[in-house]
Parts: sequence; C-alpha cells; structure tokens
Amino acid sequence: MVDVGLAAVAGYLLGSIPFGLVLTRAAGLGDIRQIGSGNIGATNVLRTGRKGLALATLLLDGGKGAIAALLAGGLAGESAMLVAAFAAVLGHNFPVWLGFKGGKGVATTIGTLVAVSWPVGLACIGTWLAVAALFRISSLAALVALAASPGFALAFAGPEYAIMAAGLAVLGFYRHKTNIIRLIRGEEPRIGGKKKDAE
Repeated sequence: MVDVGLAAVAGYLLGSIPFGLVLTRAAGLGDIRQIGSGNIGATNVLRTGRKGLALATLLLDGGKGAIAALLAGGLAGESAMLVAAFAAVLGHNFPVWLGFKGGKGVATTIGTLVAVSWPVGLACIGTWLAVAALFRISSLAALVALAASPGFALAFAGPEYAIMAAGLAVLGFYRHKTNIIRLIRGEEPRIGGKKKDAE
C-alpha cells in the first residue's frame, strides 16, 4: 500500500507539469491560458501558429503519463503502475501549480494507455484517427476513443486495466462537458475551422 500511495503521488506530480504553458512561455508567446480556449493542451498551443510547439506539447503530455506508469510499474508492480497512470492524468487535469485548472487529459490518457498496454493504446489512437477523419471534430474523436477504451482494455489487457480505463473515460467525459453540450447543439467546431474549441 505504501508503494501504491507513493506511485499515486509521484504520478500526480509528474502529470501536473504544464508543458503547454512552459513551452509557450519559453518561446516568448506569453500565457497560453490567455489564448484561444485558454486550455494548456496541444490543440490550444496549435492556435499560436507554432506547429512544432504543439507537437512537442502533445508528445510531452503523452510522455509524462507513459513515464509515470512505466516507472511505477518497474519499481512497484502492476497495481502501482495503474494507479500512477490514473494519477498522472488527474495531475494534468487538475495541476496544483495552476490552481487545479489544467487540460482535458486526452494526450496524457493515451500516453498512459500505450504504456500500460500498447494494444489498448494503439486501438484508442486508431479510433481517434478514424473518427477525426470521418467527422473532423477533435472532441468527438476524443470522446469516442475514451468511451471505447474500457472495452479495448478488457479485450487486450484484463479487468484491472478496464477499470482504470473506465475511470479515465469518466474523467475525460467530465472534462469535456462543455464540448458535449456544443456537440448536442451542433455547435462544436471542426478541425481546421476558425472557431475556438476546447481541447
């Protein structure tokens, strides 16, 4: 239990590193929270026009979740790995450094899933890409991938992984509640559109 508790704390702290904010400030672009949707994730970083920074944010946000899971798994076993993975996403979404106002956790969630079970992670990535290609709505693609993740986890990894994935899906849906409202109203902007979305 001590190992699992330490994994939760370490995963949260690692996940709470706001790479989007750090990178945009380092690039002299100011506070990303004052741009577009105000989100610290890669999609909002892309609104600065700096594709390289957006890609770096995407990889780092996914990577921090993966590293948290892999370190915990290597040091303390499977249970600690799953707890650290969930905690990393929690840290990204509610970082203590930013008054618990963070991102929506899609990249970090995918990173953790790839780390704990690469078939599950790849299945979620494939789902996101397919839905995004069909509908060109980033939030819809994320929501469908999140919803499918427990099923993928149950099929490819096992019930413990499915429980973790289900928890991440619930968390992701909560963070996308404003997107869901816009989707229902038919107001959610499409990828490449000029309106702001909130990813």
